[in-house]
Amino acid sequence: MAAAKRVMTAYLVAASLVALAGCATVQPWERGTLAKPVMATEAPAHETTQKLRTYSAKEAGAAASGVGGGGCGCN
Repeated sequence: MAAAKRVMTAYLVAASLVALAGCATVQPWERGTLAKPVMATEAPAHETTQKLRTYSAKEAGAAASGVGGGGCGCN
């Protein structure tokens, strides 16, 4: 039982150190760099919509996200 408690304590300490290593203070002059569109984790909604429309036209499917038909893409 004591060995399991030591292992759990070591795991919690390691997890805490990893979590704290990701924390950083961002200075006001660095915030502009982090706010650039390149830093976004997701594509903007208008780009996603345009890609879906293009894919739909190429695949000749109704919504291009469900069951699609064949098609040669001759639109």
